[in-house]
Amino acid sequence: MDDEKSHQKFISKYNLPFTLLADTDHRIADAYGSYGDKEYDGKIYKGVLRKTFLIDESGKIKKVFDKVNIEEHADEVLKAFDA
Repeated sequence: MDDEKSHQKFISKYNLPFTLLADTDHRIADAYGSYGDKEYDGKIYKGVLRKTFLIDESGKIKKVFDKVNIEEHADEVLKAFDA
């Protein structure tokens, strides 16, 4: 949900070979169910729900990872690619 300028800095910093979507009005996040209620320190607020969507070449969602564990997630996604 960051803006395009922020994404460009991130792309440059990490030398990413792909485009990042700027969704500042969270319309796409809403459509994918990845924006909603979160809780921190006993308070409820709206924010980005960390999810990963594995989408094939035709645009079909092949797998949704609803819980993202940063330490294990890359391996989990790579295994799903091979399946």
